[in-house]
Amino acid sequence: MSPAAGVWSDGDNFAAAKLILTCGSGLLVYLRDDFQHIPFPGCWDLPGGGREGAESAPECALRELHEEFGLCLSSERLLGRWVFPVPSQPGGVAVFYTGRLSRQDIAAIRFGDEGQYWRLMPVTEYVVHARAVPHFRGRVAQCLGLPAPLLHTD
Repeated sequence: MSPAAGVWSDGDNFAAAKLILTCGSGLLVYLRDDFQHIPFPGCWDLPGGGREGAESAPECALRELHEEFGLCLSSERLLGRWVFPVPSQPGGVAVFYTGRLSRQDIAAIRFGDEGQYWRLMPVTEYVVHARAVPHFRGRVAQCLGLPAPLLHTD
């Protein structure tokens, strides 16, 4: 858990849930639509999204995964959990889960109507990618136990 988020436990309030899903050295990501009315247009994003109703954080993350990629995973497939502050919502938190996908999971992906396309991007590429959602680069590195990314702005 991120120290900035304080103590959080299942059942506590949260704004969003995201998934850091790997298959080998690849990270499941999608390129967000390039509409100016959405946050981070044209950026590489992780599966997940905002909470609906009274759903739990795992329910939120897995519902979004199904909507965005057509995958149905059980909560037992979520291996780790981290909590981070939401930059746009003072006091709000986002819950990030890690997990692994199999080649069969990848073959079963049926991309939804949000975003332009998906890919398995090498994790080492995502954490320094100029078009990754900016605050997710370091979070992915932290959750996967990688060194903090050094971004090149040349």
